[in-house]
Amino acid sequence: MSSIALRNVEKWFGNIQVIKGVDLEIAEGEFVIFVGPSGCGKSTLLRMIAGLEETSRGQIMIGDRDATAEPPSKRGLAMVFQSYALYPHMSVRDNVGFPLKSAGLPAAEIAEKVDEAARVLKLDAYMDRRPKDLSGGQRQRVAIGRSIVRDPTAFLFDEPLSNLDAALRVEMRYEIAKLHQTLKSTMIYVTHDQVEAMTLADRIVVLEGGRIAQVGSPRELYESPANLFVAQFIGSPRMNVLPTRHMTGLTPPDGAVQVGIRPEHARLAEPGAGHIDGRVDVLEYLGADTFVVMDCGDGVQINVRISGDTTLGPGDPMSIICEDGRVHFFDADDQVI
Repeated sequence: MSSIALRNVEKWFGNIQVIKGVDLEIAEGEFVIFVGPSGCGKSTLLRMIAGLEETSRGQIMIGDRDATAEPPSKRGLAMVFQSYALYPHMSVRDNVGFPLKSAGLPAAEIAEKVDEAARVLKLDAYMDRRPKDLSGGQRQRVAIGRSIVRDPTAFLFDEPLSNLDAALRVEMRYEIAKLHQTLKSTMIYVTHDQVEAMTLADRIVVLEGGRIAQVGSPRELYESPANLFVAQFIGSPRMNVLPTRHMTGLTPPDGAVQVGIRPEHARLAEPGAGHIDGRVDVLEYLGADTFVVMDCGDGVQINVRISGDTTLGPGDPMSIICEDGRVHFFDADDQVI
């Protein structure tokens, strides 16, 4: 294991700059997730760390050495891709052991490392099968196993769950979380799914337009977003944001032009008893919870999370109360106040 540091790294494709001076310290054994919308640069940044993309400017440090100019094979990193990239004619055992065989390790050592990876990933029962006989989740575990046997400095994951259905994604999130607890390895993980980021990461790096918008623990980003972009990207459903002039009974700080409130931090009351009135527009029943989309006029909609056993119906007039200490204010530059 080793720490990884990015020092003012930039990436240019011709005249187009896609990574714009990123500074980041990743501690040894830390699980860090790069998250952001499509085109924000998260996969490019991961590929730069791996050495699959050249770094135009800046430094990439692995441990105490400058790895900026090193080829991928010299960096000691293992990358797990979105596609499993397994050899279809090989068994699981041979797929997992292939990197070691290519490196010329003795057969006994290969067998020992492969068996240990199979134990960690619960692949023991599938070692003689071929990839076509496995589920998507099992194939992804084989791809991860192929990385584990190399005993890398760090693991790099590039949207590894995006090809799986919803149930398998949940299962594999658990598997990856347990893997990190077991191996205690440095892991860098790219995803566009903020739920994956919130449930897996020690720290999340939110990227926007090739720059870091904010870095912090899932709780820090959820409770104390630095700007409107982070506030609306982290949290599901997204934070409600509306002009401060629509709210009554709230005193915004100087310079505030917008107010944000998460669906779970708002509650419904009788008309006239809250900060903004409206009518029930749509109810989204999810079992334990119901999300009530309120039409508050002038194009303002507010999503409120309530108990699943509500008797409300479309058209019902209600008022919305924002919880004390749970309201976020933003200035004209979308920065939190």
